[in-house]
Formats: sequence, C-alpha cells, structure tokens
Amino acid sequence: MELSILENAYLGSRVADAVSMPVHWYYDRVALRAEYGEITGYLAPKNPHTGSILWRSQYTAPNEKGEILHDQAIYWGQSGIHYHQFLQAGENTLNFKLAAELVHLSEKTGGYDPDVWLEHYIDFMLTPGNHRDTYLEEYHRGFFTRYAMGKPPRKCAIQDEHIGGLAQVPALCYVMRGAELTELRAAVKEHVGLTHSHANVLRAADTLARLLFRIREGLSLRESIRREAGDWISGNKAENWTSQPDTHIIGQRFSPACYIAESMPASLYLAWKYHDDFDAGIIANAMVGGDNCHRGAVVGSLLGAANGVAEKWLKP
Repeated sequence: MELSILENAYLGSRVADAVSMPVHWYYDRVALRAEYGEITGYLAPKNPHTGSILWRSQYTAPNEKGEILHDQAIYWGQSGIHYHQFLQAGENTLNFKLAAELVHLSEKTGGYDPDVWLEHYIDFMLTPGNHRDTYLEEYHRGFFTRYAMGKPPRKCAIQDEHIGGLAQVPALCYVMRGAELTELRAAVKEHVGLTHSHANVLRAADTLARLLFRIREGLSLRESIRREAGDWISGNKAENWTSQPDTHIIGQRFSPACYIAESMPASLYLAWKYHDDFDAGIIANAMVGGDNCHRGAVVGSLLGAANGVAEKWLKP
C-alpha cells in the first residue's frame, strides 16, 4: 500500500535516527569511519564509543517519581560507554521510540490529546523495561526532576535548547494529517512546549511543521525551504555550498552539535543538498557525526515527505 506524504515523513525521521544510532555523537569523523566504515544501512552500536562523554552526565532521582534511569544508572559515570549500547541494528533511540508511542497512543484513543500524552509519557518513563536506551536527554531529566518535586506535568518543561525537541514533530504531523495549518501549528507548539520551553526550539518545531505541510500541499522541498525557512538558512547560500564536502559544511560553517541555533540550519542544508535522494541524505547526515540522530527528525522527515521511504528501510 502506498504511504501518504506525512506517513513517509514520520517513518523517514525514524529511519534517519536508526541509521545514525551507532555513530551518534561521534565528533571525530576519522574515528567514526575507522570504527564503522561507510554506512550503507542499519548497524549495531559498539562499545567502547570513541569520544563518549556520558561519564560527564549526571542524574539523581529526587524520589520514586523521578526514577527514570532504572537499570541503566550503573553505566552513568563510566568512560567509553556507548549512549545506545543495548540497541539492536535498526532500533530507534528513546526520543524516536516516544514518537512511535505518540502515534500508537493517538491511534488507540482516536486523536491527539496533550494531557493524555503527558500521562502516557510519565508512565512510560517511570516503568522499567519500556526501552533499553542508556542515555536520556537533559529534557527528560529536567522534566522528571520537576515532576518529582511536585510540580504538575504541565509545569515541568525546561529551557532545553537542543534539536532533540523536534523528534516527535513528524509523528504529530502524521497524527494530525487532516488538520489545517493553523490547527497543526498550534498543536505542535503546545506539544513541544510540554517538555521544551526554549523559544528557538519552539520556532524550529513550527518551521518543520510548516515545511511538512507545504510539501504535503505539493510544494517541492527546496521551494518549501525558500518559503518557510529563510530565517534559518538561505537557499542561495545552500546551493552555493553543495559542491563542498559535507564535513566542511557540518563542521566549519555549522556545528555538528545539538544546539538548535546550529543544528537546525545544518539539518536544512542537508535536506536542501539531498532534496531528491532520501538514502543519500540520511547516510550523509549519519556520516557527519555529532547529533545526527536528532538532526534526523528534520533531514529524514523532509526527505521522506519529498521522496518517499523505500521498503528496504521498513523491514524488521
């Protein structure tokens, strides 16, 4: 059965994440290639992770209402630990597992409801065994610290400025595929704002929603970027840069790191360059390292919406 444009966008984001997963947060691209070669499909992660800084991350649950690390807590503080060490080839990282949870919940309940989602999110994170990811982004830790202190779920968002906040946007766009643009934008703003109160993350989420909506309307990917994302990247500059190595653009012009001010234009650049080739775009995104998993929310969804997602990526 042929998939809709927004379903391809949602699935494309998950594929891009899964392809990037084994080389997530590799800032040493020489080490990335030495340890994984030229990526052409799904791979399993390897320990140790060259350059892993998981040992610097800290989280102590204030009480049982903040206990989200479960059996993974013993790996925090250790050197060389891969952030996704127990995931299998083709498996999604936590933020994209949550995107799948959002789709499944909305299908089960007959639509999107932010309070129903918050209840599900809290239960999912507090229940041991729901996922096997070792690393939990800062926004999860911040949310549950506040929740454990007694704040209502609607008041637990933090000023997180990372592109990981966009992981569920393609999923929500798919869930709300019949909505008009105004309704979609309002829902995306509310949903992302449940965990991320940073203005630039909310602005990036709105941009991604508008881009996916325009592609669904029939606008080309590049024309959509020109029309809806000019405050993030210039189409003319992006086109002039396409002859340069990806590792120069994502490394010299834009940081490969997770901060939204750099990662959003970096993602849009890759979507621009590989506008007609889903496979090449998601592989290029993986190979430039850094926060490639979460850039996948943008790169994978835009390329998936514009080109479709081949069946080979969707097989178990």
